[in-house]
Amino acid sequence: MDRIDVYRAAVAPSFADVRFPDICPRPEPMPSMLSDEKSTAHALQKAQTALLRQQHTKGYWVGELQGDSILESEYILLKFILEQESDPDLPLIANYLRSLQQADGGWTLFPGGPSDLAGTVKAYFALKLLGDDVDAPHMRVARDVVRKLGGAELCNSFTRFYLAALGQISYDACPSIPPEIILIPKWIYFNLYAVSAWSRTMILPLAIVSAFRPVRKLSAEQGISELFNDIAAANSAAGKLKGLPRSWREMFLLIDLSLKRYEKTAVTPLRPRAIREAEKWLLDHLEGSEGLGAIFPPMVYILIVLRILGYSDNHPVVQKAHRDLKDLFIRDGDSIRIQPCWSPVWDTGIALHALAEAQISPDDPVAQKASQWLLAKECRVGSDWTKNCPDVEPSGWFFEFENPHYPDVDDTAMVAMALKRAGGPTAAAAVKRGVNWLLAMQNDDGGWAAFDRTRSRPILEHVPFADHNAIQDPSCPDIAGRTLECLGHNGLKYDHPAVRKAVSFLKETQEKEGCWFGRWGVNYIYGTWQVLTGLRSVGEPMDQRFIRRAADWLRSCQKPDGSWGESCQSYDNPELKGRGPSTPSQTAWGAMGLMAVAGAQDPAVVRAINWLVENQTSEGDWDEPWFTGTGFPRVFYLKYHLYRLYFPLTALARYQRLQAAS
Repeated sequence: MDRIDVYRAAVAPSFADVRFPDICPRPEPMPSMLSDEKSTAHALQKAQTALLRQQHTKGYWVGELQGDSILESEYILLKFILEQESDPDLPLIANYLRSLQQADGGWTLFPGGPSDLAGTVKAYFALKLLGDDVDAPHMRVARDVVRKLGGAELCNSFTRFYLAALGQISYDACPSIPPEIILIPKWIYFNLYAVSAWSRTMILPLAIVSAFRPVRKLSAEQGISELFNDIAAANSAAGKLKGLPRSWREMFLLIDLSLKRYEKTAVTPLRPRAIREAEKWLLDHLEGSEGLGAIFPPMVYILIVLRILGYSDNHPVVQKAHRDLKDLFIRDGDSIRIQPCWSPVWDTGIALHALAEAQISPDDPVAQKASQWLLAKECRVGSDWTKNCPDVEPSGWFFEFENPHYPDVDDTAMVAMALKRAGGPTAAAAVKRGVNWLLAMQNDDGGWAAFDRTRSRPILEHVPFADHNAIQDPSCPDIAGRTLECLGHNGLKYDHPAVRKAVSFLKETQEKEGCWFGRWGVNYIYGTWQVLTGLRSVGEPMDQRFIRRAADWLRSCQKPDGSWGESCQSYDNPELKGRGPSTPSQTAWGAMGLMAVAGAQDPAVVRAINWLVENQTSEGDWDEPWFTGTGFPRVFYLKYHLYRLYFPLTALARYQRLQAAS
């Protein structure tokens, strides 16, 4: 498959090879020095050359997308659930999984982070099933970590479903998700289209699993009873009530207990219809896509569901579902690592935007090939998003190679902006449709969500299976900022009603320190950069107090050497906002955020540009072992392997352009 050949030969760094330094090291300041115009231009040229080397012959860019160990461990557990443990790829996946184990014995969500209970339980279980000796040193220390973190009984809901399917706990310990949810009308507060798109693609598969309760029987020797501190508690119902519910959490717990009683009765009149409707929905959403939701978790569970529903292993739908998962493999010597999904539309939009910042001409063959590839990915048929936004011509762009059911606002803003700048006249009609789609997708609060036109439903956060911390898809500042940047490039300025609503939303969501939360990138540096750049693009006066506060916050967390860095731990601990090891991508974000407010001659901007120039590799890119992308805050983080290249390139190009203009 031609997708694989875009990867560079370098091996992705193992989590175990990365050590997290003091959360905000303060090195000695570099000598004060204005960035030399010649050295900046040379660094920019090297970065451009490095990026152009990675363009695929078809016109797109796609970098490796790296997640944590659950991708490998859950795939191994899936194959055991399906009784396909003879797959010759599993030992190679296990080799990579072992390489991610930390010195303390656990597995983490991101390099330098603390051991994660669910991730460690699944890694231990997967390795034990593949024959690792439980008395081996790496298994002993992993077991100790699990017990110290409270035992496997404290794992999250999604992990519990794996454990139940492999006979380690009762399904009574899992949240009940009745398939009848698909029959709930849209006017009811809780319905399938009131939750996030990614939750939607997980709820229906888990609902079928919850209804049929499949169990792969394992021997006692294969089990993980040794990981539980209280095995009785692990097999009991999800919780207990004393008296009447006194909170939304207790109310949903009561509903969950009632559903479990309903499941055990013989009277479930709507169940056959619900199963049929759920099956149809799932098959419809596989059409034209590279897997259900085109992302790893539902791509795993759809295989379990197809087995439950009687599909044979040689059925075309089943075979394609297996191929879609294996397409996410990266084979490297005697190991296989697994990506959560592909990111070509996202990578290509940002890469083209970076080249546009470097003043590439729309007539350049590089821009033409990229633009043509992006234009072919526009969504021209409505899907889930039309449930909440029916009155606009279908448009938008998705994230992956093929995922037509789920165009998203962030990708659409990025692509429409890039095509406006570098796509030429042939892109004009698609750009106009994309902008109209973005305007229609604006939420009532003035912000934008990722996949749907939504409103906040905080009560849903108390649903028992909402512990992945992302059952909603609410408005978020970073997407609002990028959308404003796109609208500004397309001629919509501060006096446009949609822009005024968005600015009001951003004023309301600003943190007390002056920064903004980053939902899709780490974290407050990402959010603040996005917002400031968007405000500048639509012509918002940049001397306003709320904007100056944001610039002051960026200055406050810049390091003496000119760099910025922020750890994923800032999602758990707000005291760590803007603090962490230096990274090229976050330094570029900080520099561009300040450029939006203070211009290119600001000393803090110059120091940041100096840092980027000084830390560029001989190949033209930068080293970045840390994760700066966010999937689900506090649950799943990402390393985009091209972030370390096209964001610094954008910052250097913008700096050079603004310096020339001044």
